[in-house]
Amino acid sequence: MLVYAVKRILSAIPTMFIIITLTFFMMRLAPGGPFDSQRHLPPEILHNIEKAYNLDKPVYEQYFIYLGRLAHLDFGPSFKTKDFTVTQIIADGLPVSAKLGISAIVIAVLLGVTLGTVAALRQNKLTDYGVMSVAMVGITIPTFVTAPILTLIFGVYGLKILGADISLPVGGWNGGAIENMILPVTVLALPQIAIISRLVRGSMVEVLHSNYIRTARAKGLPSRLVVWRHALRAGLLPLVSYLGPAVAGLLTGSLIVEQIFGIPGIGRYFVQGALNRDYTLVMGVVIYYAGFIIILNLVSDILLAMLDPRVRFAK
Repeated sequence: MLVYAVKRILSAIPTMFIIITLTFFMMRLAPGGPFDSQRHLPPEILHNIEKAYNLDKPVYEQYFIYLGRLAHLDFGPSFKTKDFTVTQIIADGLPVSAKLGISAIVIAVLLGVTLGTVAALRQNKLTDYGVMSVAMVGITIPTFVTAPILTLIFGVYGLKILGADISLPVGGWNGGAIENMILPVTVLALPQIAIISRLVRGSMVEVLHSNYIRTARAKGLPSRLVVWRHALRAGLLPLVSYLGPAVAGLLTGSLIVEQIFGIPGIGRYFVQGALNRDYTLVMGVVIYYAGFIIILNLVSDILLAMLDPRVRFAK
């Protein structure tokens, strides 16, 4: 296992290099610059600012300078947020995004696995059709649609529709208070619940019709033990593979959800950095996101091999 993990980490180095290179030059090719939105500056002052950030040099020189900083784990200063480095900004936003993401993925796994298992046990019945229909709706409706709808229902008209004494906050973080997390966590969890329920349902249907499950039932084992001890373990294997990139995406922030609800997470910083042409901030977030995906995919592959004895690590 250790040899396999080391090989995967070493193979990830060229991938990270390609991601860094593409992101660097794509940001430079985008129209505008980090200081174009500010008031008109005298040429001398503008030249001094660009010189301080090495923007006066050719693009290929900027690229090698940036690679040299990355070799020392230096993501550089933010072009738009004064007196803050990219590392400091990400360190401030990561706990916020992680708290939202972990809450959303826990809810999604619990509800998604439960709904998917129930649908598989009631295959081709009303329960199955109902769960899968709702899941399809949850997959097709994007978060930038569900977020305003839930904000309108539970935030603006909460008192009239639900008969509650208070309505949910529709924006802000407030130190991670529970009432401020309910709407964004719900918006993040809904599509994941839909995807996981469909994934688990399809896998469980296949497992429940396998030979060893028929043998277990023929021996007289109760249905509850057949499902929980035998079928569920094999039925969750596709979910383990899916959770790697899904968890990475949620932990590093949702671009749309954090922007809509005004949450100071990595996703919101990324959007602001892209709009403001804050090159170093965008690069830092992309590198963190790519790193999370690579690491969590490795973890999911190792867990998959531990859960499924048929999977073996490549020599």
